[in-house]
Amino acid sequence: MKKNAMELDQEELQIIADFERGEFKRVKNFDTEKRELEDAARNTLQKDRRINIRISSRDLEQIQMRAAREGIPYQTYISSSLHKLVSGRLKEKG
Repeated sequence: MKKNAMELDQEELQIIADFERGEFKRVKNFDTEKRELEDAARNTLQKDRRINIRISSRDLEQIQMRAAREGIPYQTYISSSLHKLVSGRLKEKG
């Protein structure tokens, strides 16, 4: 493996090693598979409902500060946080 100027994490190094050993196989009907996966992703991430909620000014300010640190709009931050919570990737304290 050639030395690269980029720093790679363990997962990236494992992917490169697996690739070099020939572990990856070409996908049959790649264009069809790609189109199906793109459609699934688009349908999964589509925001098709609108809600209105009332929250305290203090909570909203905290959310806006966290979103700013992440570099994203606060409504996107709220939506992403809710998605992580319902999908099990974000756990409630308690």
